[in-house]
Parts: sequence; C-alpha cells; structure tokens
Amino acid sequence: MERIGVIGLGRMGSVIAQRMAQQGHAVTGFTRSGRKIDGIAPAQDLAQLVAQSDTLILSLLDDTAVGETLDTLVSLDIDGKHIIETSTVVPNILTDRIGAIQARGASAVDAPISGGPDLVSAGACGVFIGGTPSDAARAQATLSSLTQRIFHVGPLGAGLVMKTINNTMLQVYVGGLAEMMPMAKRAGLPLDVVLGIICGGPAGVPMIKDRIPKILDQDPEVGFSISAAYKDADVFQRVVESFGLTAPTLANAAVHQRRAIEAGLGERDVAALLSDPYLRG
Repeated sequence: MERIGVIGLGRMGSVIAQRMAQQGHAVTGFTRSGRKIDGIAPAQDLAQLVAQSDTLILSLLDDTAVGETLDTLVSLDIDGKHIIETSTVVPNILTDRIGAIQARGASAVDAPISGGPDLVSAGACGVFIGGTPSDAARAQATLSSLTQRIFHVGPLGAGLVMKTINNTMLQVYVGGLAEMMPMAKRAGLPLDVVLGIICGGPAGVPMIKDRIPKILDQDPEVGFSISAAYKDADVFQRVVESFGLTAPTLANAAVHQRRAIEAGLGERDVAALLSDPYLRG
C-alpha cells in the first residue's frame, strides 16, 4: 500500500483520489478551497500532506496554480518524495523547477491524463509520462492503479507534448464535425443516421461513438466540458508555439468552443458542440 497525496480536488483530482483509495492506497487530499471528498482524508495544508505521503499527485487548474504549488513544495521537506504532475499546463512549469526539486532530494515526472473523469473512474484513461527511465518506472507503478494505458514517451516535458498531439487530434475532429452538422441538418439527414454511419466506418473515432447519447441529448451527464476543452486548447497552442510552429486547425476548433461558451454552453459536455450547431442549422 502506497501513501499518496493528491493536490487539487476538482473534477479530475477528486476522481483520481477516489480511484487510488479504491485500489487500496492510503490517500490524503488537499485543495486551497478546503473542499473535502468522501473517503479521502483531508490535509490542513501542504506541509501536512507531504509528511503523510510518499507520492504527490498534482491535478490543478492552470500554469499559475501548478507553479505556485511546486514553489511551495520545494520549500518543504520533500526528500525521497515523488511528484507526478498530471495537470494540463505548459511543460516548462515543471522543467524550469526540476533542478530545485532534485536539489531537495525529490523526483518528478509530467504525466498528463487523456480522458475525462468518467474514464479515470472506469480505469480507462490514458497517461503519457515524461521523465527519466527510473522516475517513469516509479510513476508507472503508482499510476497502474488508475489505468493500464500508460506510456513513457520521453524526457521530462514530453508527456505534455504527447497529450498536445493526441488531444489536439480529438479537438480538430470535433471541430470538423461541428462544421458539417449544420449542412446535414439543412440537407434533411437525421443526426442519429449521420453519427451511426460515421462511427461505424473508417471515419469514426471511439470518443464520438461513446458520446452519441450525449450528442442526441439523451444523456445530460458531463464527461468533459466545453470550457475545459477551451482551456486545454489554449495550453496546446502555447506548446505548439514553443517549438516555433503553428496549428491553424486547433485554432479553428477553439473558435467553435469559444462561440459555444459565449452562447452559455461552457459547462455542457463537448458533445454540445455537435448537437447544438446541428439543431440550429
């Protein structure tokens, strides 16, 4: 049994903590908001969480939250601790601090997760690890309680690059469908027929097939919100730009997300990007 501290108990962090506890680990959670999760022992502050944990899993909102948390951690006694950074933030937030982390006797990997809380809960998410072989192996041993779809893709920072590539393809796919659905509507094609044909052939992807009930407004549960996708798209754009490249198709997908948010759909599942334009078309 491993002692795990989860920092950040939002929609993703809370599910990570619960999944780890269900797999038999001793889990302590901390969030600056003071939010408490059923079955997860709360820590009063980061110092208490660090003292009670061997591995620290970060699941935080943005660059600022991750940077501030890492800066606090390096001021504490983290000797022998292993930091697993799962948040979707630009790689340099961690890579710029790895020297300070190692100087304190700790190790770290970036291990962003592909898939929303529903896939984490089901043990079906993907994890892309960036770090040294030994650090990645330690992280994989811990994260195997979340999923078996774990990939060591390269040095520190490579995990987020892989997530950028993987999840950008999904964003681009949804953006393309969002452009086609109004035409399907105007041509009189039933949405369920269109989706059935696409998902049953070579143009289909599991993410869309799994969301058909949501697209057809038969399932109101939110797996991954449009506002979260839009936030991720911004991170992905900055990752691409850090390599001196551009991604116009990703920028176009973000346009659809922003329009949906402006229409008040930000907290709906990304499926609404397909169902709502279709209904308006």
